[in-house]
Amino acid sequence: MGTTTNRARSSDPRGKGTSTGQRNGSPSSQTGRAKQSERTAELREAVWQLVSQIPRGRIATYGQIARLAGYPSHARYVGRTLANLPKGSKLPWHRVLGADRTVSIRDGGGDAEQRRRLEREGVTFVGRRVPKGFLWEA
Repeated sequence: MGTTTNRARSSDPRGKGTSTGQRNGSPSSQTGRAKQSERTAELREAVWQLVSQIPRGRIATYGQIARLAGYPSHARYVGRTLANLPKGSKLPWHRVLGADRTVSIRDGGGDAEQRRRLEREGVTFVGRRVPKGFLWEA
């Protein structure tokens, strides 16, 4: 018969073991989560700051805001951040559109509200798309 070795299973979601035997909850993993949480908070704050600077009658794209914030691959995060704004927020979330300069379809009629707000600011649409001339140049 062969010999079997019992190995402790790592809780690493990638299935990789640790050479130090540390487990989640250890000081090093807590530090990693704290750094990630700090970066997330920094990105969220940068998104809010950038969106607040978009002038009335101009639009930006989720990707544009992500690039300006220094996170070029985080366009979806920008969208989630704006979707989760507190009720009654004064941030002009409606000035941020998809890469194709169209209003993203939402449940609950938020897309119609976004279009109404943009039109009140003088932004025009050609079909569902806003012409390039309305893009904000930060």
